[in-house]
Amino acid sequence: MGGPDEARPTLGIGMVGYAFMGRVHSQAWRSVPAFFDLPVRPVMAALCGRSAEGVARAADQMGWAAVETDWRALIARDDVDVVDICTPGDSHAEIAIAALRAGKHVLCEKPLANTVAEAEAMAEAAREAAARGVHAMVAFNYRRVPAIALAARWVAEGRLGQIRHVRAQYLQDWIVDPDFPLVWRLSRELAGSGALGDIGAHIIDTAQFITGQHLTDVSALTETFVKERPLAESSAGLSAEAGRDGDGDGDGDGGAGRPTGTVDVDDAALFIGRLSGGGLASFEATRFATGRKNALRIEVNGSAGSLAFDFEAMNELWFHDHALPAEEGGFRRILVTESGHPYAGAWWPPGHGLGYEHTFTHEVRDFVEAIGTGGAPAPSFDDGLRVQRVLAAVERSAADQSRLTPVEDK
Repeated sequence: MGGPDEARPTLGIGMVGYAFMGRVHSQAWRSVPAFFDLPVRPVMAALCGRSAEGVARAADQMGWAAVETDWRALIARDDVDVVDICTPGDSHAEIAIAALRAGKHVLCEKPLANTVAEAEAMAEAAREAAARGVHAMVAFNYRRVPAIALAARWVAEGRLGQIRHVRAQYLQDWIVDPDFPLVWRLSRELAGSGALGDIGAHIIDTAQFITGQHLTDVSALTETFVKERPLAESSAGLSAEAGRDGDGDGDGDGGAGRPTGTVDVDDAALFIGRLSGGGLASFEATRFATGRKNALRIEVNGSAGSLAFDFEAMNELWFHDHALPAEEGGFRRILVTESGHPYAGAWWPPGHGLGYEHTFTHEVRDFVEAIGTGGAPAPSFDDGLRVQRVLAAVERSAADQSRLTPVEDK
């Protein structure tokens, strides 16, 4: 006889893409039924990728039951109810819109699209699909860090009072070496933008999520520090290998024949902005912060208190209660691993910290819960569109001598 889990309705998952994001999403789909009580049981039905050999190997490693080499065939499968999009941004709109129109729920990696026009089309398709009971969500996984979810809860409860300041940074260093190859994340055609869209989108969404407010105006600077790079021979995740040194001496000078390409996205973006509640915000997104690997940091200052978080210490939230007398004031460290903290109770005993991969498990848990109960998953494609409009405003401001630029809100 089957167990109680086997009696639940199943939800067939089809995923497009199997590189860095595909691997972490696969880990999430594998682990979520073991730790969360879900209304439906996700089944890893099929994995899609362009290389028949590569996708077959990935499916075997990551636990997918079948493979496809054409995303259209994946969408057409009767055993696929959800399409999980883990591809570069240039294909998000086409895949997502087709899947929604076919009646498939869609989980799409961030940023939602490469342009505002694409994001608008995706959001419209999602609204139309929602009227038929079909759900869509954009994958801003950092919302699911227990400490960030706790910060949003406390702001909503009024524990910070009126929000005055937000300071947000996302600092990485994986392309500091000028000989690091020209991977797809450094191509505007594939990625839409550079550090701005790749990691800046995360801190925009995180700031708006925690505060419950949105950015209304921005003033920005962007810079590309290394404008020419060797073409990539192979890449995986955030690592890659360049083609051979053109003159064959191995000294890295390129030689006459070494193929190179132009970097046409930003390496770093700095911008300030105003929140809809009147507070001021500053943002920094860079992949040239030498020594910083994945430092997503945010501090929120309010009239009644402050919060501070750094993903490189992701199980900690720092809180200052301004109602305390000065003799007792200051930031105190909260270890966000208690059963009453968001998500944490599903995992280990208090003090046994979580990691990067757990944020994706929480993400798919919330998406499956919304599908199974008929709720509205968040962040929605409309939320993703709002972030896309901020990204566009930042680029317009940077191109216009940092002029204060409104964020469109149609």
